[in-house]
Amino acid sequence: MTITLLYFAAVRELVGRDEERMTLPAGVATIADLTAFLAKHHPALAGRLGAVRFARNETFATNDEALADGDVVALIPPVAGG
Repeated sequence: MTITLLYFAAVRELVGRDEERMTLPAGVATIADLTAFLAKHHPALAGRLGAVRFARNETFATNDEALADGDVVALIPPVAGG
């Protein structure tokens, strides 16, 4: 399955790009699986995805939500402002 990942704010800085098209290995079928995979694929993300919200096709996703071929998944870290 191939998905498009959109990285925002601090996640974008850690990964070094704002978008990435990725073919997922077998066994990566949910948002939770994707979280674990990305922590290994991009070591800078390891331990930093706990507070990140995931959106699948422009709707916030739960950890157990299934991924499908062609999905667009956004990683949105918490934002502080003042």
